[in-house]
Amino acid sequence: MTASRERRITPRGAALELAVLGLLHDAPMHGYELRKQLIALLGWGRVLSYGTLYPCLKALVKGGLIAADEDPDALVRGRRNRIVYHLTAEGKDYFAQVMEESGPAAWDDESFGVRFAFFARTSSPNRVRILEGRRSRLEERLENVRQATLRGRERVDAYTQELQRHGLESVEREVRWLSDLIDRERNGGPASDQKDQAPPETPPGQAAAGE
Repeated sequence: MTASRERRITPRGAALELAVLGLLHDAPMHGYELRKQLIALLGWGRVLSYGTLYPCLKALVKGGLIAADEDPDALVRGRRNRIVYHLTAEGKDYFAQVMEESGPAAWDDESFGVRFAFFARTSSPNRVRILEGRRSRLEERLENVRQATLRGRERVDAYTQELQRHGLESVEREVRWLSDLIDRERNGGPASDQKDQAPPETPPGQAAAGE
């Protein structure tokens, strides 16, 4: 076990680490470019500061999952030193190991969207297990929120009711989207081949109801 894995880490921190490893799996990057790619991946208005990113990178370097080297091109051009991060062999193995996990942590609100972004790097049976787990969690959440809404309907105003309705509809859309993905995975085709299927308006991992 690496040093990075021995420390305690929050679900959001674990999701950020997985996103970093997944992006560096494709190509080495400077911190600036990596931050841009992470914002695009995590997205939906979430701001990722360097004060959050660089401690994460430092921990991954310390754990041996990524390496940090000076950019030789920057030195040739006479610019200040720039660090390029790349995945190590241990990092590739660890990323593959995590992507094959399909327990509750794989479909929670923090990590599901990141895992879904890298679904091509895991097996179809594993994808189905994660999608089913996510759907079950949202269905349970829907039922709880519906019951709470019915019990409190007389105590809230019209704007609160409208917000609750919007939240329920957002989660219902994600449940339908997940069901469609599960059906297509079981039929043997990668979900990304279906161009006519739009994702839910509320992004995966950002369910509006019951947050």
